[in-house]
Amino acid sequence: MKLTLKNRLVITPRISQKRPGEVVYEMPTAPVRPRVKSVLMLEDDLALADMVRVFLESNSCRVTHVTNGADGLRKILDHDFDILLCDMVMPNLPGDMFYLAVERTKKHLCSRFVFMTGHQANPKYDEFIRKVKGPMLWKPFLLSDLLSMLERTVEKNSPTRPREPVLSGQETKWWM
Repeated sequence: MKLTLKNRLVITPRISQKRPGEVVYEMPTAPVRPRVKSVLMLEDDLALADMVRVFLESNSCRVTHVTNGADGLRKILDHDFDILLCDMVMPNLPGDMFYLAVERTKKHLCSRFVFMTGHQANPKYDEFIRKVKGPMLWKPFLLSDLLSMLERTVEKNSPTRPREPVLSGQETKWWM
């Protein structure tokens, strides 16, 4: 006998080999979906921001985009993001000043920063990054590098608990 639920779940009863007289129901398990990560992206280049947003959303991220640090501060007061993807050069409040403001208002978010800039070899930014020990993406960057840096940052800030396994082709057994 097979019991189906909208052709998605098949439960197949059979007699237990280990316990005679008992029925085992085997039910296929769906893969565990990755947790959606919330990203606050501070980037004033709209074309780059749109491309990064589309890429991140296709990789289990919910992206909130702002074009300056002042708007970013308003967003972090409302929500604790998993990642703060922050351009260093922006109008109104640049990335280093935004970081210092976050440090004063929500210090626990400081370890969630990933900085990005196209201004390599700028002594001001080099000194800042060394001081805060933050990860930096140099523009132009590969999207795969962005994704791996975000994953490392999320993993570093996750509470210590065993990872949920991704199950594929395994069966969950229910004894009755």
